[in-house]
Amino acid sequence: MKNKKEVLIGFAVGIIANTFGTLLYILAFSDLGIVETFNAAVSQGHVGSLLALGAILNLVAFFGFLRLKRDYRARGVMIATLLTALVILYYKIFS
Repeated sequence: MKNKKEVLIGFAVGIIANTFGTLLYILAFSDLGIVETFNAAVSQGHVGSLLALGAILNLVAFFGFLRLKRDYRARGVMIATLLTALVILYYKIFS
């Protein structure tokens, strides 16, 4: 039961890190607002790239958990990263 909780914590950290990374990338490199940039990315078919760049922060979380010997939390971050990859694949196929 404790291992499932640790994986869920890692998953939540991975989703939050990905969201924060995407927002940080938009704020740093876009002249438009957050919603306008995301809408433009969707209309131009670049939402996958935007999500992939946001997922770079998952590397920090993953290796941070490994360094702290929190393997199950690192596993949760990996699951969140794989979910992001599936979302990117969905956008690539159906957009």
